[in-house]
Amino acid sequence: MINYFNEVLTGLGISKVKLAKYLGVSRQMLYNYLSLESLEDWPEDKKIKIKTLLGIEEGIELSDITISTKYINEVESRLNEDIKTCKDSEIFNKIRSYNREQQELVIDLFTKLKSGLTINKDDKVVATLEYLRDFVDMLNIYPELKYTLAYFSKFYKNRDPNEFIYDKEDQFVFESIMYYGLTMYHNKSDAKTRLSSVKLKESHDRFINEINMRNREQIGRTEELNTAKIKALKELGYAEINEKNAKEVLEKIAEIERRPKR
Repeated sequence: MINYFNEVLTGLGISKVKLAKYLGVSRQMLYNYLSLESLEDWPEDKKIKIKTLLGIEEGIELSDITISTKYINEVESRLNEDIKTCKDSEIFNKIRSYNREQQELVIDLFTKLKSGLTINKDDKVVATLEYLRDFVDMLNIYPELKYTLAYFSKFYKNRDPNEFIYDKEDQFVFESIMYYGLTMYHNKSDAKTRLSSVKLKESHDRFINEINMRNREQIGRTEELNTAKIKALKELGYAEINEKNAKEVLEKIAEIERRPKR
């Protein structure tokens, strides 16, 4: 029965990662369930969730399932909706663990973002939110992003300009340069401060070139890792990386990368 269940999952295109999320268990625990002889041997709550997902009602067996485009769409819809509900619940529980001030800040931020989407539904708003998401993703990697937030908060929200909650010296230098640059930007029509279009183009070209170079380096690094992964799998005699061999394969990749380059 479990073998047929696996065939059904394959036919539906449901990955083990997604199914584990749906069930609220680790992938290792899911593999433990899948090693059981029958779905009836699963814990009651997980068995009910699987039957609900697959639309198995009283009197219907797994073998009665016919995989069609309509059925695949129905299962995919149930799966995505349940994962979204669980994710929303996790976020809500996380917010509840914050203190009152933190909760108010999160709710205020969410309200402002939601308001912006409600008022403006064009592509520019979506792109702006994507930029904001990227900004937040990198916030703890590049300190200048935090300095940027502090600068604009001080300048437009009248916060204390002498407040330096990060690296005081570094933040001071950043804010001074930022002010100088933005002053030139706001006075770009002034003949005394106006930069030539040639110099601006040269500067923007350097900006583009640096991004392109970084992207090429990232692609090169990805290709290196992929080559090392293929070599590691071959040396270890595996066809793919899975949960059981992941640690061994990753250690082999690290060893391959330490080898002298010919």
